[in-house]
Amino acid sequence: MIVAADDMTDLPRIRRAEPMYRHTSWRVGGPADYFVKPTSRDDLIAALAALPRGLPVHWLGLGSNVLVRDGGIRGSVVATGSLPKQIEQLDDFRVRVSASVPCMLLARQCLAWKLGPAVFFAGIPGSIGGALAMNAGAFGGETWNHVESVVTLDRYGVERVRPRSDYEIGYRTVVGPSPAEWFVGATFRFERDADTPTTAIRALIAKRGETQPMGAASCGSVFRNPPGDHAGRLVEEAGMKGERIGGAVVSDKHANFILNTGGATAADIEALIERVRNEVEVQFGVRLELEVRILGEREAPPVQGRWA
Repeated sequence: MIVAADDMTDLPRIRRAEPMYRHTSWRVGGPADYFVKPTSRDDLIAALAALPRGLPVHWLGLGSNVLVRDGGIRGSVVATGSLPKQIEQLDDFRVRVSASVPCMLLARQCLAWKLGPAVFFAGIPGSIGGALAMNAGAFGGETWNHVESVVTLDRYGVERVRPRSDYEIGYRTVVGPSPAEWFVGATFRFERDADTPTTAIRALIAKRGETQPMGAASCGSVFRNPPGDHAGRLVEEAGMKGERIGGAVVSDKHANFILNTGGATAADIEALIERVRNEVEVQFGVRLELEVRILGEREAPPVQGRWA
């Protein structure tokens, strides 16, 4: 289906040809044909309902864990970072959270409420929506171990509440009843936790700083850990620390991080990812699976403002 640019002029808060490097933690990425940044649930629902049926829609949280290619994204990107951030304690054990809430904020609030284990959320560099989508984890904890139910929104603005049992959960994988639904909130169930000290988050952040390249332009972990092993160990043992293509380099501090040292393109990063994967496979017979999502096209469309 071909959709002309003029068909989109009446949608709320639409930007055309929005450079995605402004919205990703790797600071690379070509333009999205259309970019929606709603500031309320009503805005979000109105935009989804109005988008043409054949238009691809991609959701974006804080922009970590994603590589947008240099040719950009055909279709629309819905960025949820400006939606209201709500955390509500429902009772002694349950917490309702909107998808736009940074994982760090949930960790801090649960610590204040003496609920846990939730401190591990401080190690996830993204929002709750992204953590739900990939079953993100850190420091031995995983998001879906605490999910009781989720709220989803489909391509046409229809909201649903789904129990955890509707989903198949694995290591960094979540399979739901429909790929055309996105997480907009969740209810988590924790236990009472009066023993975790208030300094726990500060200690975890310090630990991350000792072992990971904090403050650098990266996506977080690039590869999933293979069963019984760690991707970072395999990359390091393969001699790939410091390996570079253009402005992209494998971190000397943690081999499962690829950094944009300045001026890297998405093509540089993707080529380095493949070089690292191939070298690990040659040396150890292990094909590393990606934790990062790769979106978009390698080249810009030949006709601007239109797509198939």
